[in-house]
Amino acid sequence: MKRNFHSIIIFLIFLSFFRFEQTKAQASEDVLSNEISISELTAYAYENNPEIHAARQDWKATLEKYRVATGYPDPQISVTYYPRPIETRVGPKDWNASVSQMIPFPGKLSKAGEVVEADAAISRLNMDKLIRDINTSISQSYHELLYIQEARKIAQQNANLLDELRKLNEKKVSSNERFFSESMKSQTQIAQLSYDIILFDELELTEITKLNGLLNRPPHKTLGRAKQVEIRPLLYSLEELYELAISNREEIRAAQAEIKKAQLEMDLAGYDNLPEFQVGFFYAGIGEPEDALSSKDFREDAYGIQFGMSVPLWFKKNTGRTASARASVQKAKAMKSNLVNQTYTQVRTIYFKLTNAERLITLYEDKILPQALESVHEAEKLFREGRGSLSDFAETQKTAYTFQLSLIRARTDYGKNIAALEQIVGVGLTTQGF
Repeated sequence: MKRNFHSIIIFLIFLSFFRFEQTKAQASEDVLSNEISISELTAYAYENNPEIHAARQDWKATLEKYRVATGYPDPQISVTYYPRPIETRVGPKDWNASVSQMIPFPGKLSKAGEVVEADAAISRLNMDKLIRDINTSISQSYHELLYIQEARKIAQQNANLLDELRKLNEKKVSSNERFFSESMKSQTQIAQLSYDIILFDELELTEITKLNGLLNRPPHKTLGRAKQVEIRPLLYSLEELYELAISNREEIRAAQAEIKKAQLEMDLAGYDNLPEFQVGFFYAGIGEPEDALSSKDFREDAYGIQFGMSVPLWFKKNTGRTASARASVQKAKAMKSNLVNQTYTQVRTIYFKLTNAERLITLYEDKILPQALESVHEAEKLFREGRGSLSDFAETQKTAYTFQLSLIRARTDYGKNIAALEQIVGVGLTTQGF
């Protein structure tokens, strides 16, 4: 009865845990079905993205190699049986057994452990880089999704207003042929806006599929509407961005760790040029001799202690190991220098795109778009009062529509370039950051 009670308790605990995990997963899905934000998407990806999971396991596997690298070689045991015993002075040798242990030169195992530690540091940096790359991809895709949704909304608003004025214009068609021509032109523009809306619908599905891939979700899973992202100013100058990138970029830090690892491997190669020692014990079983009276020591088993060492005699091989390790150090240093140069170029390029997008935002928000929207409002007012034509309104609206899309494109480019720059410098560049 007591055993059954314990089984029931264990079952209930397991069931509660299973339901908790189901509830937690459902809660995450519910969040993504409503309004979404970059932070929610990156948090979900950290828990579910298979690449991140694989990188995390790779790092753990590298950590476990430390015990392998710093452990002594396995001891060796051998047993020999003689079908035809070997005659000795004290009797026939029937069998013998030995056990031996290789002992590396002092310091070699600890140096091998340092190599594994450097390898683990590289693996961790690669994992951090992967996480940041995925976060950047999510952030950039999110900004693109936000652009698509905003652009579709603007296109729909313009189409609705133009269609409303077209219907007003059609009431005048019977009395004036000019109004009929203007109505046809407006229908053409409405058709173009309708095409844009269909295109934005398709682009949205494509971007959602991309995000679902990063989140390890089925491609058809829906995502909620993207929340607006506030445009925040850059907190650092170009020179400060250079310094941050050189200090924090995972690729450069990993290259520095590769240099350290190569130097440790060069030191380890020096240990390969030193002897390794072997200690052991053997035991030989002696049978009864034919002439038991010939020796007072008959049938006494033999045993002994063994000691040996390897002889690093082949100097060319030893020199080759050291030269190869030294070349690896120089290669690692060259790779780091190349990464530093590439980083400067990438930071400068993205910084230009970022500042240019910022200038465009200011230009459209403060000057071009307000004037264009005011012209649209004035053209609409004139048309409703009978003092302007639908054709004039359509041309004015078309220009303003182009500027509206240009503004949200500049805002999108700004957000995407902030994400790309943060990927390189390794820190948040605005008060919001990732």
